[in-house]
Amino acid sequence: MAESGGQEKARWITTVIMSTALQNHEIAASLQSQHHRVRYSDSVENGSLIFSLSGIAFLLADTQELLMTEDLFLDRIEKFINIHRNSFLLLLAALHGPKEWNIMFRIQKRFLGSNLQIIPVHNASETVRLMLTIAKHRSGKGSWSHSGFQDKHESSVWQNHQKS
Repeated sequence: MAESGGQEKARWITTVIMSTALQNHEIAASLQSQHHRVRYSDSVENGSLIFSLSGIAFLLADTQELLMTEDLFLDRIEKFINIHRNSFLLLLAALHGPKEWNIMFRIQKRFLGSNLQIIPVHNASETVRLMLTIAKHRSGKGSWSHSGFQDKHESSVWQNHQKS
């Protein structure tokens, strides 16, 4: 727990189910160092990270590997989005040049209308920060919609409305 301005601020900790292929990846080490519960599974798609409490799943793809095995990877994406309702594809590249943007466009075109959201990322720390932000806000604890709902129901306008 950290203190800021005299108030205690609770850290958000969650459980992440990861494919065993990511066991030695920098992302796994980063999540563990932040005290998130990381569980490994052979039964999930290679490269996947599942935040079960938030109901979302991420599929990590290195764009260099993707360029070499595009057709096989498109089949993996298809399987992934059929299993996970809220799915994100994280395209990892140090620099997103014309080749990377082209492959991103082809993936978007193929999966247009699906529940897949594609996010370009540059490094492991950015990837972890992004995943945790999305997972926290989708979990309900830090949800924008949840906090907006709470603010609305605690407002003086709402209280006056309930009295009438």
